[in-house]
Amino acid sequence: MSTRFQLAKNYLSYFLRASNGKGHGIHSPFVFDFVQNVLNDRREFYSFERIEQLRKKLLIDERLVAIRDFGAGSIVTQNRNRPVSEIAKYSSVSPRFGKLLFRIVHHYGVQRMIELGTSLGISSAYLGSGNENAALWTIEGDPNIAAIAASNFKELALPNIELVRGSFEEKLTKTIHQLTCRGKFGIELAFIDGNHRKEPVLRYFDELLHYMSESSVIILDDIHWSKEMNGAWTTIKNDQRVLLTIDLFFFGLVFFRQEFVHKQDFTIYFPR
Repeated sequence: MSTRFQLAKNYLSYFLRASNGKGHGIHSPFVFDFVQNVLNDRREFYSFERIEQLRKKLLIDERLVAIRDFGAGSIVTQNRNRPVSEIAKYSSVSPRFGKLLFRIVHHYGVQRMIELGTSLGISSAYLGSGNENAALWTIEGDPNIAAIAASNFKELALPNIELVRGSFEEKLTKTIHQLTCRGKFGIELAFIDGNHRKEPVLRYFDELLHYMSESSVIILDDIHWSKEMNGAWTTIKNDQRVLLTIDLFFFGLVFFRQEFVHKQDFTIYFPR
């Protein structure tokens, strides 16, 4: 079964199950607040235009980049020499979901973040702009892509982003320890992207979970991208340590708030 077919099938299932995204019928105060004040916040913040102007530049950048892919590859192309424009088009977070990342950081006052999969740095820029006093550590395995991301962070004047070059297997544990000051502080937000295989995603999730607090959130990208990612998402939802999940199809949000006596799972319509 092709990934494209799997994705279309999964989206149809999601569309039929999802609530309308307005918050009607949601009896959880926390989730209702999330829908009303994060998901449906239509304000255009100061940094959005700068980030989207950068995206426009990347979308017409025809420099060829030799790709070293550590994840499950792309459903668009297997070509290892790709123009920056193609990477920006297919591998960068969409404007709608980038702005959602910003609003999550902004609304909850997130201070310490880690991102697995920098790519060209669009998602990192949205996360880092959400709170300029926060610290974001972002890991990118491909040295050529990491170099472009570093240049983008400099152009956007985002000194609160620390770019870590290397594979997740090499750098994740060390980065977590640096970010958490050897356990003194927890991670408030983790964004898992850049690998779309079940076993690694679950491994990263389990390691990060030891550093999450009640107020933390883990965000997973492309949870319905493939059969493997579906399986990873199902396993995470069933984890007894997870008290709340929100399925937005392209993103999956995982919360650990103790106010939820019983595990709750929500599927909410949020078009890309």
